Amino acid sequence: MTTPGRSRSSESDRPHEPVLVGEVVSLLAPRPDGVYIDATLGFGGHARALIGAGAGRVIGIDRDADALAMARDELSDLAAHLTFVHADYRAIGAVAAAQAASGVTGVLADLGVSSMQLDDPARGFSFRQAGPLDMRMDRSSGTTLAERLADVREADLADVIFTFGEERRSRQVARAIVAARDRGELTDTGALASAVRRAAGGRGWQRIDPATRTFQALRIWVNGELEGLEGFIDAAFAALAAGGRLAIIAFHSGEDRIVKHTFRRLAADETQARLLTRRPVEADDDERARNPRARSARLRGLEKVA
Repeated sequence: MTTPGRSRSSESDRPHEPVLVGEVVSLLAPRPDGVYIDATLGFGGHARALIGAGAGRVIGIDRDADALAMARDELSDLAAHLTFVHADYRAIGAVAAAQAASGVTGVLADLGVSSMQLDDPARGFSFRQAGPLDMRMDRSSGTTLAERLADVREADLADVIFTFGEERRSRQVARAIVAARDRGELTDTGALASAVRRAAGGRGWQRIDPATRTFQALRIWVNGELEGLEGFIDAAFAALAAGGRLAIIAFHSGEDRIVKHTFRRLAADETQARLLTRRPVEADDDERARNPRARSARLRGLEKVA
């Protein structure tokens, strides 16, 4: 599995920095007459780079209304090139049909959680700072972490933690969480992190906080991040015009596995698609040192032939 998190001392020490920007621009090869969709807009770093490299129009999708509002401000100087859409990235088919009926030149999806979300305790993603047990990317819909934990069975929770976090002590962690819940101790993310650390932590200093894998698993579970990913890829590919390109950055091994196999399925018909990356593109040493988030990033690309 790719590295799931950051050191205990810092989940995010700097404002959100997009990963593999140069590689994404090279892969999508933006042009002035092209229409591009950034399906996970975030703070807009990739969108800015695409426009700076010549993209005529970028449609930015994000299911996080707060992130979308911040992106509007951050990218206000490029408003003439941008369209903002509040939607789940998996709704790309409907967005493309409404915004680019003649076809899309390129699509990007950065599947990772942003540093902005991690840094805001009110969102409930952080194990460093106490916040509500929420973890929803889109706070206007869906079930919060607190609601999911309220009646989850211990065995089911262990499966979630092992499958999405690859936590070797998933059973012990699930047992500790359920016990803390039953005692009425799960009041916020700080209490949750403490329960997890007691069950998953070893002795002495550790590079990765013992709560990292479990918090990753719970976030993926709450947001259904692996559900519908293959469908998204199929819909994004269908939205592309001939010669259009699809680029996806994955941070979790399960996500990357789905991307790899779906790309290979589509490219099995050489008259339909071709792989642009036989192996995933990874950040170089300089980017890894500068931006810890880049350490687990894997970029894959696909081109629509006809």
